[in-house]
Amino acid sequence: MEESKLKAARLLEQMSAHLATDAGKEIAKKVGFVYQLNISPKKMGVDEEIFVVDLKKGTVSIGKYEGNPDATFTFMDDDFLAIASGKLNPQMAFIRGKLKIKGSISAAQKFTPDIFPKPSKM
Repeated sequence: MEESKLKAARLLEQMSAHLATDAGKEIAKKVGFVYQLNISPKKMGVDEEIFVVDLKKGTVSIGKYEGNPDATFTFMDDDFLAIASGKLNPQMAFIRGKLKIKGSISAAQKFTPDIFPKPSKM
């Protein structure tokens, strides 16, 4: 992946490697949705970087998804990391306005900390 200023990019790189493992392939098979992540460093919607977590193919890529993703999430870097690590409940993040969701709610509900690799020291 190209150089990013976001802390989330490092986690997504780890996720990309994790999806290539047997455990990662199992997650992709179980979830089977495509997520587009719009992540901003400080203010939602400003200087955002876009990533695609494709849990149909088991890949992570940079840039908009070709077609319509099952769900699109918009959040700030720190909030994304808090959700991915389980420190912030995705439903609470949504209620507090720290997470915006577009697309399928049933797909969005499968976007949980369980799909991420357990963080090593970053």
